[in-house]
Amino acid sequence: MPEGAKGETLESGVGARVLEILPRGLFRVELLTETRPQVTAHVSGSSNLLRILPGENVVVELMPYDPTRGRIVKRAE
Repeated sequence: MPEGAKGETLESGVGARVLEILPRGLFRVELLTETRPQVTAHVSGSSNLLRILPGENVVVELMPYDPTRGRIVKRAE
């Protein structure tokens, strides 16, 4: 599969904190890395993630074609 193909992620399992809830099922999250960039993320379809609130810690996958977008895959433990 070529690099950057659909379905591949740039970083798998990056810790993040939800900053705010945006319209259309999007969330603004702050990555818990040294530089702490903010990205826009959507939920990966799991029904247990329907009630994510600001301040919660989550795990985000970043997309290779747009590092400012991500997908929330689970709540952080």
